[in-house]
Amino acid sequence: MTRYLLGRIGQAVVVLWAAFTASFILLQALPGDAILIKFQNPDLGLSPVQIAEIRESYGADSPVWAQYLHTLGNFLTGDFGYSVQAGVPVGDGLLANLPPTFRLAAFGFALAVLLAVAIAALSSLASFSWLRSTIQALPSLFVSVPTFWLGIMLIQLFSFRLKLIPVINPGPWEGLILPMVTLAIPISAPLAQILVRNIDEVLTHPFVAVARAKGASRAWVLWRHVARNALLPTLTIAGVLSGELLAGAVITETVFGLNGLGSMTEQAVRNQDTAVIQAVVVLSAAVFVAVNLAVDLLVPVLDPRLRSRLGAAA
Repeated sequence: MTRYLLGRIGQAVVVLWAAFTASFILLQALPGDAILIKFQNPDLGLSPVQIAEIRESYGADSPVWAQYLHTLGNFLTGDFGYSVQAGVPVGDGLLANLPPTFRLAAFGFALAVLLAVAIAALSSLASFSWLRSTIQALPSLFVSVPTFWLGIMLIQLFSFRLKLIPVINPGPWEGLILPMVTLAIPISAPLAQILVRNIDEVLTHPFVAVARAKGASRAWVLWRHVARNALLPTLTIAGVLSGELLAGAVITETVFGLNGLGSMTEQAVRNQDTAVIQAVVVLSAAVFVAVNLAVDLLVPVLDPRLRSRLGAAA
């Protein structure tokens, strides 16, 4: 078990380093310069010498390899650099914009899980084949819907036509309803597909037939005997979806004009503020790695078979 734990932590560290390195190389390869975009403005009246001094203060005049080592060292100590456009530490911007984004992601994921469980349960309990087929087709529909299009359609329907949920100056919780639904529907699709497939597979096991022969109803067997065995593979795919969850939250915030990592990232991309972009990329990778590491450590706890195999391997 210790070897398994150390191996997973080592893999997480390698993934974070790879994400940092790849983002650094790609951002360095992009044309343009955030410092020139902001300071090479005739209205500011800065001379070339002054602009060169500003570039030196940001370390932009150093060789690329020196910038890489300097940035990597700063990231390891929690220093994400300075935003050229905002003129403040990137860490301060992240701390200000993280809470609303994580709140949206958490509520969106919770709703996605509820939708996936509801689809799987209704599919398993459906009495008619046509109804079962219709319910099982919903995840394929959900996964094919673009997040930005879904958000726009929900705004048009529930805000402008039905006038049920305000989108302009909404309350703190009213403003979360449509973004949460927008984020949850595409995320729920792969969860529901995996869950339905797992339930169908577990229902073929002999212990299910024994339980039904003893007089247990299908709903009771599904809840008492099938759910736990079917949820374990779904837990793994849920960890994989964490990266898509954060990316979807960023897109959703942009569509609904919410403050958070979405607006921060959009402004950074528009202004080529590479320090902010790299910090957001590394943060997203860190969240993805942390969630998947937690899932990898949790699955052996929930699955005695995997725990015994790890013990035998040790």
